[in-house]
Amino acid sequence: MTAPVDASLLVILPGVVIPVDELRFTASPSSGPGGQHVNKVSTRVTLLFDLAGSPSLTEAQKARLGATLAGRIAKDGVLRLVSQTTRSQSANKELAVERFVALVREALSPRPPRRKTRASLASKLRRLETKSRHGAVKRQRAARPDTDE
Repeated sequence: MTAPVDASLLVILPGVVIPVDELRFTASPSSGPGGQHVNKVSTRVTLLFDLAGSPSLTEAQKARLGATLAGRIAKDGVLRLVSQTTRSQSANKELAVERFVALVREALSPRPPRRKTRASLASKLRRLETKSRHGAVKRQRAARPDTDE
């Protein structure tokens, strides 16, 4: 990840900047091992980003994010990311922000256009040869007489 110019701004792509103020964080107890420490400290961090209400993104960008990240966005239009990899709340917060930037960058990056391709003649012939071999094996199985009698 490239370091942001300003610590209060997240540079997603050139021309796409999201202020850190638009992100909300909640902390909760993390699951997994940790002994008595895990019962006292809330190290799991949930990053919340209100996609529908973000003034930093255009309507087209919101629509693209909504379509691409539909499985991660709740009905209320809030994107949730959970980080509980480390035993430090601050480290989990940084990881959540990094994952958020990477996720939004990936979703907003334009896809290269698909080039139409054709199967080569050799690949078609290989496929037909495989099919005929398989059919011959099946015919051979069916032609065997019963040996039970």
